[in-house]
Amino acid sequence: MTSTVPVSVQDRLGLPDTTGRRRLVGAHLVDSLGTGLLLAFTVLYFTRTTGLGVAAVGAAVTLARLLALPTAILTGPLIDRFGARQVAACGNALSALAYGGFLAARQAWQIVLVCLLAQAGAVAYWTSSTGLVVLAAAGGERTRWFALVQTLRNAGLGIGGALGSLVVAGSGTGGLRLLVLLNALSYAAATVLLARWRPAGTPGAAAPARPGAPAGGYRRVLRDGRYVLLVGINLCSVFGSMIISMLLAVYLTEGLHQQAWVAGSLLVMNGVQVVLTQSVVARRLERFRPTRVLAAASLVNAVAFALFALMASAPGWAVLAGLHAAMFLFNAAETMATPFAEDLSVSLADPALRGRYLAVYQLSWNTGQALAPGLLTLLLVRGTLWPWAFLAALAVAAVPALLLLERMVAPAGRLVAPAGAS
Repeated sequence: MTSTVPVSVQDRLGLPDTTGRRRLVGAHLVDSLGTGLLLAFTVLYFTRTTGLGVAAVGAAVTLARLLALPTAILTGPLIDRFGARQVAACGNALSALAYGGFLAARQAWQIVLVCLLAQAGAVAYWTSSTGLVVLAAAGGERTRWFALVQTLRNAGLGIGGALGSLVVAGSGTGGLRLLVLLNALSYAAATVLLARWRPAGTPGAAAPARPGAPAGGYRRVLRDGRYVLLVGINLCSVFGSMIISMLLAVYLTEGLHQQAWVAGSLLVMNGVQVVLTQSVVARRLERFRPTRVLAAASLVNAVAFALFALMASAPGWAVLAGLHAAMFLFNAAETMATPFAEDLSVSLADPALRGRYLAVYQLSWNTGQALAPGLLTLLLVRGTLWPWAFLAALAVAAVPALLLLERMVAPAGRLVAPAGAS
């Protein structure tokens, strides 16, 4: 007679053990909730409160984000010296100060300054966030922690965005000022939660680099061919992730002549699907190598982008169903890829220089987010098929690159075991 070990509800849902880590979970949720409140209204806030035109405000925000690009590189050595928790808390504190400054910004240079500080704080926090998971993860739960963080982020952004829309609709300019204040307070609350969280003694915790750690700094990272290849692969995926904020709405309204509510329904679908399925999908896939999961996700993304493109020539009765089917595939690829990509970035990083490694990885996100708006809209102007063809080509090209990365990694003895057994 055989006996079976009962599986807990927590394990069935793919959730990690959060005992002693509730403040970290709260910090992630509060951070994302506050960001969601203001995410869609930054430009609108400055145009309503300063008297500047949309073009001037847009140029100021863009300049601030470009000036903030080196932040990740500056953050890496700080993580190695002081630890991820301290740097993440300081990043949130800087964001709280910056959004408080939004209330006093009246001129273009002031907008550049406060947006630069806000972006620098956000980059410092997200560069450190992977290190926070390393501190929190117990046993083989690192992939589950990355899935939980992604779930919290999507839930917070979605709820915050909905609340922000309600406040603005009912209160106008006063509502916009309230959103800014609430966002600043949310970052302050996240700072306190991180400062009070003590991960000492957690399995898998990594201390800051000590004297005698391997030297070389960023030169050592750039000589690591495996990691540079991973960063290049991630840069390709960043372009695809930008369709929600930069391409989808304009493609639907200008290219397919759909109503704006269609874009809204797809955005809601993205948030709901990711929140409800992220942890479960990660649990189901954690027995596979992360490189294989990422390759499969890239192929799913390629199919999604091709389906989006086909809607330009589809009969009218099929467009709505086709768009939602493409969005379902895009969301599925996101839930497959995100936790395993983050886990891979940690697995390939030298622990003694983890901050610098993660800073280079974060730079691929910042670079893609800076280049994608101009590139994708330029391709869309040339024809509705061009941006989707470009994104599909990048997704397909990532597959052989990931298989090459797997061959480069396997001889060194890493990633031979499933990601869940890291």
